[in-house]
Amino acid sequence: MMKLVLVVGARPNFMKIAPIIDAIKAHNSSSERPLQYLLVHTGQHYDEKMSKLFFDELGIPKPDIDLGVGSGSHAEQTAEVIKRFEKVCVREKPTHVLVVGDVNSTIACALVASKLNIKIIHVEAGLRSFDRTMPEEINRVLTDAISDYLFITEQSAEKNLLKEGVAKEKIFFTGNVMIDTLLKHLQKAEKSPILGQMGLRNGAGECAPYCLLTLHRPSNVDNEQIFRNILGALVEIAKQVPIIFPVHPRTMNRIREFKLEEHFVQGTAGIGRTPAIYCVEPLGYLDFLSLMSHARLVLTDSGGIQEETTVLGIPCVTVRENTERPVTVTDGTNHLAGTRKSEIIKAAASVLSNGSHRVGQRPVPPLWDGKAAQRIVAELTRMAP
Repeated sequence: MMKLVLVVGARPNFMKIAPIIDAIKAHNSSSERPLQYLLVHTGQHYDEKMSKLFFDELGIPKPDIDLGVGSGSHAEQTAEVIKRFEKVCVREKPTHVLVVGDVNSTIACALVASKLNIKIIHVEAGLRSFDRTMPEEINRVLTDAISDYLFITEQSAEKNLLKEGVAKEKIFFTGNVMIDTLLKHLQKAEKSPILGQMGLRNGAGECAPYCLLTLHRPSNVDNEQIFRNILGALVEIAKQVPIIFPVHPRTMNRIREFKLEEHFVQGTAGIGRTPAIYCVEPLGYLDFLSLMSHARLVLTDSGGIQEETTVLGIPCVTVRENTERPVTVTDGTNHLAGTRKSEIIKAAASVLSNGSHRVGQRPVPPLWDGKAAQRIVAELTRMAP
């Protein structure tokens, strides 16, 4: 029998693991060959309130094991996950470890499994930005190099893996589990009160125009010059339309460190009267999905948001020099603007000059249909010992 350990470590992982757990449960309810699994939360995202909210909203069962790693440098965090996860594997003796995405927990747990001769399954394999200064890129490349089964979200990922010497028989094109979660919760997100609470929706249900912003990558916020350059563009965009900014803790620390508070309004009071960048606390999945679904424009440096806006048909301007998700540019709604002030403003102006907040109907990338987790579980049952 296959005995799986499923690993989550950070909030993006929760959205990827939730549909896989649902698909395993559906399989086990009707199969004579059930898949046994344990859910391990490394605690890499240590915000207890936000982690619990995401688990509750996405219907993820309480983790069987919580490693409670918490914050630290890349080395400290990765090392602590390795130390604690090794004890779990020695005790539980899984046949397979399934990791998702590209966070520190992904590579740490994959390394443990590799050393203990446990089969490694990597969901969302093969994505490449070709920028080795990104910690996530290192995590992706190394995890893929030691994985036994690589489940990919887009066809460019297969080309990347084959170039790196991964055997074709290890690669499975199953689609995007992030989109499984989005499609499952989209109607529920429509019932979120967040738009009314922020003063963005009136009594008739009409939405005022606004932009949604996320910004958290070290390359963007840890370098003061780059951060100020991006902020200069955001200030100009906010003169046309208010920007809602759920602030990542890392970014808030940099705002304070670089003394940039004067450029932001805390909370959303007066949002209909004063053009500004409005900082709010990090949001739960459903509230954020509601805001994203109704935005005129999303400005981001997040990979997952590039994918979600593509499926929603919402224009996205990515404030990065590269993307590991090229299908969102070639087939989706994503525009790669870089970090130069003039280019960010130009990309945003192009969207805002268009009367509609929707890009329009277009086919989504192949297999982004809400059934990726079902295909993954079908493959797992075939490979089960």
